[in-house]
Amino acid sequence: MELLKKLAGVLEKYKVPVLVFSLGLLLLLLPGSGMSSTPKDSETKLQEVLCRTQGVGRSLVIISENGVVVVCSGADKASVRMDVLRSVRSYTGFSSDKVTILKMND
Repeated sequence: MELLKKLAGVLEKYKVPVLVFSLGLLLLLLPGSGMSSTPKDSETKLQEVLCRTQGVGRSLVIISENGVVVVCSGADKASVRMDVLRSVRSYTGFSSDKVTILKMND
């Protein structure tokens, strides 16, 4: 009985964080949340965005469990590499050390 009272007190005190955590967990479990359903779809979408980004030019994208490789025409410019890196990190959630950006052989 004492344990139930303590548990009720803890839940009352932390009800908002528990609710937010529960909703976040539910969203993660819903189908279609996060990245596209297949790596190929994700690669295609990211490649389309990058090709339309100023200075990137043509691009190819490969996404694996371990990281992302982007080959693009504009990779010789530091500002373009930074734009590509920010885009890839935002879209995939990979950290910078998991992203490789290479200059395309035109």
